[in-house]
Amino acid sequence: MIPWHTGPWGWSGTVFMIVMMLVFWGGLLAVILTVLRHPRFTRSRLTDAERILAERLARGEIDEEEYRRRKATLQR
Repeated sequence: MIPWHTGPWGWSGTVFMIVMMLVFWGGLLAVILTVLRHPRFTRSRLTDAERILAERLARGEIDEEEYRRRKATLQR
């Protein structure tokens, strides 16, 4: 038996395996990037709290001094 014999597929088996590995790793990378870019992972609760605080300041519900005090509390 010849040790370098590649069987009935010849080199096409190797090429197919390389292509399928690239498809697999590319698909896995695409899934990971999609999950990490999802808004649930990119926005933190602190950002939401600061946004709400800024909206309350804009509506006049709190004054600027209270806004600064609460924002400093959130950033601790």
